[in-house]
Amino acid sequence: MVDRGTQWSPRDQKVSTPLATKTPTSTIAGLELSESDEHLTMSALTSQPPEQGTATCSSKTANDMRPEHGWQAQAKRPAVETMAETHPDTKDITEQVQQSLLQSPLKKPRPEAPPVRLMPRQYENCNTRDLVILISSMLMELIRYNDAIPLRDGQLTRFHSRAPPGISVLDYLQRLTTHATLSPPILLSVVFYIDRLCALYPAFTISSLTVHRFLITSATVASKGLSDSFWTNKTYARVGGVSMKELALLELEFLTRMEWRIVPKPEVLCDYYRSLIQRNSQYQLED
Repeated sequence: MVDRGTQWSPRDQKVSTPLATKTPTSTIAGLELSESDEHLTMSALTSQPPEQGTATCSSKTANDMRPEHGWQAQAKRPAVETMAETHPDTKDITEQVQQSLLQSPLKKPRPEAPPVRLMPRQYENCNTRDLVILISSMLMELIRYNDAIPLRDGQLTRFHSRAPPGISVLDYLQRLTTHATLSPPILLSVVFYIDRLCALYPAFTISSLTVHRFLITSATVASKGLSDSFWTNKTYARVGGVSMKELALLELEFLTRMEWRIVPKPEVLCDYYRSLIQRNSQYQLED
């Protein structure tokens, strides 16, 4: 064994001291410095011995020990400077947070509820557009309730479709009201027909498969039974999106199930009119 003190070495060569161990870091800036120390370690092992009189590496920072040329120095130096600038003191961070809160836009307030619309006490004077909204809202409640009930075998009626039509109940009823000139008494009669048909024909329910055919059939029957002037079946079929043959079969089925009693009393329509308004919070009767 040869002692370290008696081992011969050239006069100009210095014995290299062990490199300092890396300290753990928890920041990105510290990670950049650790990578630079590792890079210097590899370069120190492969470089030639330093000349006498040069300063030791322990007194220099990582950036001072890097070579002053090359794309690596140009790339990593701005990164370290950026990370140093983005880590101010706690006081500066608090000020920045307060400034950001002051500069942040305020949350948009919730839209206010639409004003309550006043409806006339006599249904003959009400706007058909408002009545269409009230009836379609009631129909959608029935549809959501009845669609949740499984359809049993043998309960299909002539009013059932293979699939729900693509047009909504509101748009379809508005289409019938506009192009078939449905008046308020006719629209309220459609609501009266729902209760009467369901009572006389238990297999029938208002659902997404039956509501459209029921509306065009009941509108046709009510127009003929309550109005002095009405359109032909060709017009009703074109507006409702069914064939004339299909509309004639639906009309006959409807009249048979209703026992040909299709003219409601005015006080009954008035009760339905008040009930539609009471179940909707956006409408109210005039005082």
